[in-house]
Amino acid sequence: MDERKASVLNHADLWSAWKEDGDHEAKKKLIEYHLHIVDYVSSRLAIGLPKNVSKGDLASNGVMGLIDAIEKFDYKRGLQFETYASWRVRGAILDSLRQGDWVPRSVREKAKKIETAYQQLEQKYLRSVSDSEMSDYLDVTEKEFRHMLQEVAVMTLTSLEDPIREEESETRMSLLVDEKAKNPDHKVHEFYLREALMKGIGKLTPKERTVVSLLYYEDLSLSEIAEVMSLSPSRISQLHSKAILRLRGALDKDRDLLMQND
Repeated sequence: MDERKASVLNHADLWSAWKEDGDHEAKKKLIEYHLHIVDYVSSRLAIGLPKNVSKGDLASNGVMGLIDAIEKFDYKRGLQFETYASWRVRGAILDSLRQGDWVPRSVREKAKKIETAYQQLEQKYLRSVSDSEMSDYLDVTEKEFRHMLQEVAVMTLTSLEDPIREEESETRMSLLVDEKAKNPDHKVHEFYLREALMKGIGKLTPKERTVVSLLYYEDLSLSEIAEVMSLSPSRISQLHSKAILRLRGALDKDRDLLMQND
């Protein structure tokens, strides 16, 4: 216990030395101490990404996010740096992926096609639609549909982190996890988007809801979720893709309605 207290005190001293005195050696030690955050976040995001995207590249961009977090963090507010840094690291990695345009155009088109199909069929039937119904609508076999889901998995891994609108920084994920920091200018929009998201989650199948919950709330990786649910990683990836494409369809539909009413 004494060692633990000493470690915490030493850590606080590092923040003080860096923020109050501009001690770059202290900053270096803070970076080294928190590199595990970069490793954890980059490892999670690496799952399901194309082979041409190396974990090393993700980690390099993550380190830039960590440095940015250390430079901007206000240690006097008593907030958890690990939580703040995780979002900064994740954001830096996702920004690098978007700028690199690592998703082939054909995959983007397939994702949009599936998303639109979910949106139209579920609006028509007012319920979750089956793989068979989706296959018929898309004029493919169920096996081909599952293969399509596997292909677009690389997009859905980060889709909740994408901005709700291109010109804004607020993400779909923020509507799920951020109960603070409300933007007054978009309060009404946020309310309806949150409602749409919750309705969308309600339309997911039990397995899809479980995957979303374990991934975004319990912070498990896709491989860990596969173990928990006794399913193959590829099956978990398909369930995740379907869940995210359903949610994107629900949010995009609501967003369009809101824009029409503006």
